[in-house]
Amino acid sequence: MSSTAVRQAPAWAISMLVHVVVLLSMALIVSSPPPKQVARIITSSDSEVEDEFTEFEEDLPDQPQVDSADPTADLTVTTEVAVTPVEVVSDANDLDAAPLAVEFTDFGTETAPASDMMATMGAVGGTAGGLGGRAQAGKLAAASGGGGDTEQAVDRSLKWIVSHQMPDGGWSFDMKECPSCGGKCSGSGSSRAKDRTGATALALLPFLGRGYTHREGPYKAEIERGIAFLAQRAVAGKGRAYDGNGNLYSQGLAGIALSECYAMSQDNRLAAPAQLSLNFIMQSQDPVGGGWRYTPRQPGDTSAVGWQIMALKSGNMAHLQVNPLTVKKAVDFLNSVESENGARYGYTDASTPKAGRTAVGLLCRMYLGWKKDNPALQNGVDFLAKRGPTDDLYYDYYATQIMHHMEGDVWISWNKRMKEMLLKAQATKDHEAGSWHEGFDRGHAAESAGRLYSTSLATMILEVYYRHLPIYRTQMVDEEFQE
Repeated sequence: MSSTAVRQAPAWAISMLVHVVVLLSMALIVSSPPPKQVARIITSSDSEVEDEFTEFEEDLPDQPQVDSADPTADLTVTTEVAVTPVEVVSDANDLDAAPLAVEFTDFGTETAPASDMMATMGAVGGTAGGLGGRAQAGKLAAASGGGGDTEQAVDRSLKWIVSHQMPDGGWSFDMKECPSCGGKCSGSGSSRAKDRTGATALALLPFLGRGYTHREGPYKAEIERGIAFLAQRAVAGKGRAYDGNGNLYSQGLAGIALSECYAMSQDNRLAAPAQLSLNFIMQSQDPVGGGWRYTPRQPGDTSAVGWQIMALKSGNMAHLQVNPLTVKKAVDFLNSVESENGARYGYTDASTPKAGRTAVGLLCRMYLGWKKDNPALQNGVDFLAKRGPTDDLYYDYYATQIMHHMEGDVWISWNKRMKEMLLKAQATKDHEAGSWHEGFDRGHAAESAGRLYSTSLATMILEVYYRHLPIYRTQMVDEEFQE
């Protein structure tokens, strides 16, 4: 535009032109927002991180918002535990962030239990983290093979568990240590089972499975004391939630309980303890084989791997940080212990596949992307279905979830036998009323951890109707490790 034209132009036109130029200039100098960071979960066994990701894709959640003060300060406890504020470790491979010199006991070999919060269900009732079905437990139980009899059995069990809570808010496998019991219950855990973290987490999971938290339900105070017991240990240990009497089995249980309670309650005080517990799990993975066992970086076993995968999935559902490469390595481990093309699973390698190990491996495969028509999955399910429920509650716990996810005739047949067995076996007299132990397998973990272990597993089996909807009905597999 010439200078003459500018002088002759109306003032409003010149003003408009100047504003347009300024706005265009600002648009050029303002950088575009950075692309969202994407986490992809690999279900193949390819070793190259750069390989095409074929199964899953998700946005990484924002770092959890935690109070700057002590995250467990307001949780009611009966003993003073020193807790210092900590930052959530973002690099899951930073092993310097966690103590590696740990002691352990024999508790929790391949027969150690694992809670199963990994299969999400649609957000029925609006509960955070896709766990809303627990708010409609009665309806879902009746619709999928349970009913008033199973619900009453669960409620009796929760009453028994509460009656064995320790004064410090936690639980102990050794009932002789509990002042309200003092060994009145037979089948007490052995004196070797001193793992308070594992016992406390295992005691809390049936309450969470029923839909109860420290903010909702009839056991708010008891759950708050229990979850504070775990949270304080996780924070004080910078993620390591167990002491010298525990191991990574205990860590997996604690990670599940903390993540699940955080997801259900949306209590930000639990964000840091839950995230720290997951960080320790990720830091502790065997960097070569991709598994977990007793101590950090130890070559893995199938039982421990299943436990840690469940904890990581629980955290993912709670929108906590989970490194997708950790999951990829865990898949590599499963590949290393499978036989019959993935229908059967061994313990530390592919040899000697057994039913309990196979149930763990198949459930993990379901959660990590195997479709319902996968031939290996179908063959494995046929093997478990022919065997049926047994007196091994650890095996029953995993296999029941598999059958529930498969639905149809295989589930109807399994559920009928499983439900009848558990309802008949629940104790009804004296101090043991509501618990389970007599008549079940006395394997290593059942013998060491005793009645609390058996009761927790049996209770969670009877909660299968509403803990999770069948994953193939809700297309959970297609949404693995997503928000």
